[in-house]
Amino acid sequence: MLLGSGELGKEVVIEAQRLGVKTVAVDRYEHAPAMQVAHQSYVIDMLDGPALRSIIEKEQPDFIIPEIEAIATETLIELEKEGFTVIPSAKATYLTMNREGIRRLASEKLRIPTAKYAFADTLEELKAAVDIIGLPCVIKPIMSSSGKGQSVCRSIDEIEHSWNEAHEGGRTKKARVIVEEFIHFDSEITLLTVRSISGTSYCAPIGHIQENGDYIESWQPHEMTKEQVHEAEEIAKKITDALGGWGLFGVELFLTKQGVYFSEVSPRPHDTGMVTLATQDLSEFAIHIRAILGYPIPEIKLITPGVSRTIKTWEQSSSYEISGVADSLLIAKTQVRIFGKPETKVSRRMGVVLNTAETVDTARERAKVAVEKVKVIYKWIVKTPDNFWVSLLFKVARNFL
Repeated sequence: MLLGSGELGKEVVIEAQRLGVKTVAVDRYEHAPAMQVAHQSYVIDMLDGPALRSIIEKEQPDFIIPEIEAIATETLIELEKEGFTVIPSAKATYLTMNREGIRRLASEKLRIPTAKYAFADTLEELKAAVDIIGLPCVIKPIMSSSGKGQSVCRSIDEIEHSWNEAHEGGRTKKARVIVEEFIHFDSEITLLTVRSISGTSYCAPIGHIQENGDYIESWQPHEMTKEQVHEAEEIAKKITDALGGWGLFGVELFLTKQGVYFSEVSPRPHDTGMVTLATQDLSEFAIHIRAILGYPIPEIKLITPGVSRTIKTWEQSSSYEISGVADSLLIAKTQVRIFGKPETKVSRRMGVVLNTAETVDTARERAKVAVEKVKVIYKWIVKTPDNFWVSLLFKVARNFL
């Protein structure tokens, strides 16, 4: 049973079905991507513990796989005690559900290098925390996904704006926010780390670009020194060992002149890891399912350098079409993956363009051209004076909006 049924969950379901597993997709809205391919689906408020328990008790899943942060984790902890299997564990889901739990684990218990941080429950506490951490700093909601609600605060005058941004972007109504030291990094990476019957193993490092904390582009491999790779793998092993369980983890790290710093970890496939659909012999989703089922993963092989670049929309609409896919596919070694989300939203990922090449630079250039070919057509309904409803099609380029 998949709790959260977005684009990453869709790929997890596909890989599970390839190995003969029955799949059930659950999310807070109808026709979510994973629901379109799962054997069965349910729509509930994911933070409603009794509703979540009711479905789990009805379906009796062998594995419960959380795919999003906003879940009634207390219920999952109870269910795990009753004998249900949560992937990688209810503890890992609970600790990574909010940034406070995982940050305290990494910095205070495991002594892993992180940015300085503080927490605030009110605007006044936030101002005091910013004074301690210093400017610029990064302000985030305790719980959110895909970087929503995150902002860089560069002056005292921006603190209230960042506070409001965090509240609007957070997944729950909790007011608590985290303030982090702004790390001056050379690059940021995702190190996909897998715990399986074969031990702990790692995918080649994935470089990525984010805007306001939201994933825009990722590439594999990201160039690193042997020392950086060793340091990154040590950090990833410490944090994933502490979380426990089997499956794939997305460990986010900063590469700085002072060394490698831990940023965040997701106990599930990572959005930047979509590039592995084109670059590896086993995608992150295939690896995740193999590990969960207790199958061996003797080797993870990088086949070719490659890039994933997101197709995003900048308007909210429940009536839209995607065009330009054929033009995009004219670019050499390009793949297009449309997620099939029922509606567009501001800054929502609707698909990705994948490209492979002899070098990462070439793949990035191709992917940039290919993604610009894909357009969104919004359908607007306009009422005329004669009481006739007229459907107007407006071709709207994402970059233009």
